[in-house]
Amino acid sequence: MNSLNNALSKRLQYLIDNNLHHLLQLGLKGIEKESLRINRRGVISQTPHPKALGSALTHPYITTDYSEALLEFITPPFADIKQTLGYMHQIHQFVYPQLGEEMLLATSMPCGINGDLSVPIADYGSSNVGKMKHVYRKGLWHRYGRTMQAIAGIHFNYSVPQALWPVLHRQTGNQGSLQSFISAGYFGLIRNFQRQGWLMLYLFGASPAICKSFFNSRPQLMAEFEEFDAHTLYHPYATSLRMSDIGYKSKNQAGLKIDYNSLDGYVDSLSKAINTPYPDYQNIGVKVDGEYQQLNANILQIENEFYSTMRPKQIAESGEKPTLALKRRGVMYVEMRSLDLNLFNPIGIEESTARFIEAFLLSCLLQDSPLHTAEEFHINNSNQLLVANQGRQPGLMLSKNGQDISLQAWAHEILDAMQPICALLDQGSMDKPYQLALQQQQAMVDNSALTPSAHILACMQQNSQEFGCFASNTSALHKNYFIAQPLDSQVQQQFVDMAAASLQKQAEIEAADHLSFDDFLTRYFSQS
Repeated sequence: MNSLNNALSKRLQYLIDNNLHHLLQLGLKGIEKESLRINRRGVISQTPHPKALGSALTHPYITTDYSEALLEFITPPFADIKQTLGYMHQIHQFVYPQLGEEMLLATSMPCGINGDLSVPIADYGSSNVGKMKHVYRKGLWHRYGRTMQAIAGIHFNYSVPQALWPVLHRQTGNQGSLQSFISAGYFGLIRNFQRQGWLMLYLFGASPAICKSFFNSRPQLMAEFEEFDAHTLYHPYATSLRMSDIGYKSKNQAGLKIDYNSLDGYVDSLSKAINTPYPDYQNIGVKVDGEYQQLNANILQIENEFYSTMRPKQIAESGEKPTLALKRRGVMYVEMRSLDLNLFNPIGIEESTARFIEAFLLSCLLQDSPLHTAEEFHINNSNQLLVANQGRQPGLMLSKNGQDISLQAWAHEILDAMQPICALLDQGSMDKPYQLALQQQQAMVDNSALTPSAHILACMQQNSQEFGCFASNTSALHKNYFIAQPLDSQVQQQFVDMAAASLQKQAEIEAADHLSFDDFLTRYFSQS
């Protein structure tokens, strides 16, 4: 048994010996999915957020991300992943009939982008909070360009079973408060995810190719790729270009040293970045000719600007800074952000994927998690970039504990350690869905041709299709799938009512504003 299994087995054995292993099944799972609205020609939409969907500012489950065209769907958290995915399915059933001739792009990497200015920035109305969200996005435009912000993905939210924490607290003999133990446990999970999270890109990466139009605003980057056809660039062994340096990452932030060794260290290091001026951003200006260009000229405008594969989260109260919410009430759940949209599934994620991720995150929680060193941060980042760009390359070597190890060997170590967790999650189930999901991933480790990234390139090759055409055709199939499945009338009415309530709520927020926007920002950033 390897050391990974040993570290896991102590905690698991304790749960089994005390007949508490059923607690593992009670974790809450929620999903956030971004999808770019495109017209029937496959070009990014220039139309406003459909009013029938409600207010993007206040709707709890249907909003926008960076762009007015980038829809974001959010499920409530459920213990049963089938309910989570079912709710995501219902959101799609409600949304599609409201889109007219438009459809949702099935891929993470955007197509139909005609330069930066073709990506409309999201608008949230005239309230101070709405203006803040819009100005923040203007700042992202000036700092990183708009095109990068049109990339879509899946965020997997996971809350460790609440009843599990006191049990682990007793098992470890920890003398501190339960809340401190919970936050420390979540940060241990995050550190282990940063060490092993490259596996997500190998198994679920679905962005091995990119439309050339993506580089219209950054043509110098095209030389880094091979040409698949006249309109498509790719890396032959890439898994997730979304998670590479040209995707949802920021070279501007490469020098940031965010501390994941403790909650206090995380909050302090993130707060420092939000309060430290950055010369390039000072050159942009904050308020130019009476109009805000960004929220401030610091390294980060707000917490969300920090691009990371996983975030510790606490629900913030209205107007409360996320770092303060964490500091005051500790970590409530984690948000895993490294999943590409699976274009072979109409809602962008398979049930087996979600079950595997749940077991993987529990594995990260239950393993020992040494504190990070500065060197390890660079090693983890290097492993991730290698897998994003070359993950299916035969014989690819990664770095683990100062030594080289093949991707396949390390992946099997991780998967073997997950076996007992999957077995416990399957207790009481006839079809053993967690162990089946694990077997599916083991097969992909053994045969990279089974991965989504390889499947995409194979489909494009077989059909002699450029990436944009393949993406648009698949998107049209998904639209037809949902249009053919109208919502139950009662559920439909619930979504209609939510949309109307959100519009009313936005109107109330706008009517209640009494501060100037300048004073609103000053008050927001002065919170401590």
